[in-house]
Amino acid sequence: MINEVLLEVKSLKKYFPIKKGIFSKTVAHVKAVDGVDFYVKNGETLGLVGESGCGKSTTGRVILRLLEATEGTVIFQGKDIMTLGKEELQEMRRNMQIIFQDPYASLNPRMTVGDIIGEALDIHGVAKGRKREEKILELLNEVGLRPQHIRRYPHEFSGGQRQRIGIARALALYPRFIVCDEPVSALDVSIQAQIINLMEELQEKFGLTYLFIAHDLSVVKHISDRVAVMYLGKIVELADKDELYESPLHPYTCALLSAIPIPDPELKRQRILLEGDVPSPVDPPRGCRFHTRCREARDICREKDPEFKDVGDGHFVACHLR
Repeated sequence: MINEVLLEVKSLKKYFPIKKGIFSKTVAHVKAVDGVDFYVKNGETLGLVGESGCGKSTTGRVILRLLEATEGTVIFQGKDIMTLGKEELQEMRRNMQIIFQDPYASLNPRMTVGDIIGEALDIHGVAKGRKREEKILELLNEVGLRPQHIRRYPHEFSGGQRQRIGIARALALYPRFIVCDEPVSALDVSIQAQIINLMEELQEKFGLTYLFIAHDLSVVKHISDRVAVMYLGKIVELADKDELYESPLHPYTCALLSAIPIPDPELKRQRILLEGDVPSPVDPPRGCRFHTRCREARDICREKDPEFKDVGDGHFVACHLR
């Protein structure tokens, strides 16, 4: 069912310890993800956007348990992933995969394309021998690559072709949910469009669900059904994509959207320039984390952390003034 919740994230936190001294004593923590809540419906794409260092990629990796959470729960198909043992987690990963950001660093240069894609088939015992090769050739065809590419190595391909290999690897077990960790940010603009179109075609064909992590809001608008905006480890706004882009409520979202270029030289958008730097996630500001850069900040913003609340029609925002 398209409307059923496939993934639910509750109070997710990921703190990285900072150690010093001879005995490596923990003196502080980097609060990369600090209390995140959202859900993803079956068959939809949830975009997750924000500045570099806000915790987007860490959120995706913690959901898949590539990084262990400090606190929180992740419910996938009715099971709490954080409580699963090694064997249960491996079985669960047949339905949860990831497409990495860097198509150059994410592929093993010593493995052929066939072995890279076939590795998941081997680990999960899906196919062997001739059936394994047929499966790999089928996956290559699905992502727009040729049969002869099966014997080649990653260095023989362009960036766009390498990302197609990464997509084929993620698709190998035909999962239900894929974390797309900035999958087009390292590619040329013309290639970005091709990869986005491919991902949309695969989503429709195989009923995939995406968590699409990016910093380019124009790309996110094209592929997403709903969009979540993240700042300094917290989600500050979440809404249907049209609602968010047409009627943003959080001052940070407004500033991000004002930076999107308009493809018309006669029109100019009123830019909202943020002053100051992003605070350190080691010692985030008291109250609303955005108040140090917000033109509308009031006393309550400096004292109290705003509640992440539904203001109507599934539009969530964490702001005292909304």
